[in-house]
Amino acid sequence: MIPGQDVQLDELDARLIELLAAEPRIGVLESSRRLRVARGTVQSRLDKLQARGVIEGFGPQLSPAAIGFGVTSFVTLEISQRQGHEPVAEHLRGIPEVLEAYTITGSGDLLCRIVARSNSDLQRVIDQIVAYEGIARASTIIALAEQIPYRVLPLVRSAVASAGRSAVGSDGSSAASASPTTVRS
Repeated sequence: MIPGQDVQLDELDARLIELLAAEPRIGVLESSRRLRVARGTVQSRLDKLQARGVIEGFGPQLSPAAIGFGVTSFVTLEISQRQGHEPVAEHLRGIPEVLEAYTITGSGDLLCRIVARSNSDLQRVIDQIVAYEGIARASTIIALAEQIPYRVLPLVRSAVASAGRSAVGSDGSSAASASPTTVRS
């Protein structure tokens, strides 16, 4: 999937995604029963959603805190521009406590979400991160409490709802009975 490419979602796609989010271990046959559509329809929709990059995986969602990594922090890195981002990203991939890293705009170059077992362990992780010569500076913020966990279902619902609103013409007539939604990924 190319970033910025249009992705079409409709009400059935949204219902299928919500069902899989609520019950990740549900099978295709049971999904078809619950959604009241043919098994082949569910399989086809799943295949298309995966091929378009909407559904990226079916693995378990883990809690770092539950496996002993109770400290979460965000680190902004300023890097040496001569070497570029990829060598630094490769260094970060070798550190298990680095959960995510993004190239960003602003005063920093990369933003990382990292975890540690304790505040003193966080120092060890940061020291490991900044040991790479391509990193000029790091700024760390410790997360105190998660207010909104990572989520995407509200985006799916919003995309389908906005498609429904745009499917109604200016004269109040419906443009299509099952109009898909265009979503930018």
